[in-house]
Amino acid sequence: MAVTLARARRAGCALLKALLRFGFMVANNLVAIPSYVLYLAVLQPLRVLDSQRFWYVEGVLFKWLLAMVASWGWWAGYTVVEWGDDVKAVSEDEAMVLVNHQATGDVCTLMMCLQDKGTVVRQMMWLMDHIFKYTNFGIVSLIHGDFFIRQGRAHRDQQLVLLKEHLEKYYRSRNRKWIVLFPEGGFLRKRRETSQTFAKKNNLPFLKHVTLPRLGATQVILKTLVAQQENGTLAGGDAVIKESKSKGLQWVIDATIAYPKGEPIDIQTWILGYRQPTVTHVHYRIFPIKDVPAEPEALTHWLYQRFIEKEDLLTHFYETGAFPPLQGQTKAISREVTLSNLWLVGIQSLAFLSGGMWYCIFQYFYHCLF
Repeated sequence: MAVTLARARRAGCALLKALLRFGFMVANNLVAIPSYVLYLAVLQPLRVLDSQRFWYVEGVLFKWLLAMVASWGWWAGYTVVEWGDDVKAVSEDEAMVLVNHQATGDVCTLMMCLQDKGTVVRQMMWLMDHIFKYTNFGIVSLIHGDFFIRQGRAHRDQQLVLLKEHLEKYYRSRNRKWIVLFPEGGFLRKRRETSQTFAKKNNLPFLKHVTLPRLGATQVILKTLVAQQENGTLAGGDAVIKESKSKGLQWVIDATIAYPKGEPIDIQTWILGYRQPTVTHVHYRIFPIKDVPAEPEALTHWLYQRFIEKEDLLTHFYETGAFPPLQGQTKAISREVTLSNLWLVGIQSLAFLSGGMWYCIFQYFYHCLF
């Protein structure tokens, strides 16, 4: 009986905690996202007069919103340890980030990782499934200039054309640095069987922890961003950036996310915090763009090799609890991502103060007009 009562008490506490966290998240979204939209609406004249300054301000607000999402996991005890190459060294250069995809929590994990990577967090472009356009964060990503891609063979060719046009219009005109994509084209649990069937038919390696990547978006990004720099033609958009200001895409960052026991965190867990404190591990490898082939067949082989390496990395991690050392190292070096609670409380407070301010402004005009 005592054991049953103790379990019931723990379950009740967990439920209360989850409800309080959910209430806070809803309130956070109700003040932060409308405030982001309203600040940028008021600043539209600045967008016409000085587009670069406008997108700088938008980037700061965007970083704060990502920090708020990161805080939900941080305060639940969901932390991140990083391994491999130090990506801070290339945070001011243009780079394409390739990430394995296991669950919705992958994006939240990256949002936490990016907080200490300098200015790049506000100068990123994300490629995400079109369904995210209809979530609470969709309006933010739409304004920021992220690209929503529709999955499926029926949409593939059209989506790649739209992606190319989107990159030409927005990537350099908004001074983007990193572009993040998930080349597998879906979650591991949904694509694993199909990927393994394809691998068997085409005499490719049998992968369990990742799936074979799709080439389309990666090829378009490389062709568009590297070729623009080479041929000297930069597309327009709402600002014109001189060629001399951009060196073009310089790096490919291969990011591998690993969860303890292969149990990924989803967005519901990140919000409600009902899972025990968990450490997620992220491994980075950096490749110079000159080492990435442009020809489709060679690029396909190169991309497959990256995900075969991911498979080996994840196998090693699940067996040992750590990633292997980099070439030339005798021992793998890890570093913990830390967030400042004072900083997080500060931006959360600013969000609620902004929400209150906009509410008072609307109340004032409502009473003046009616």
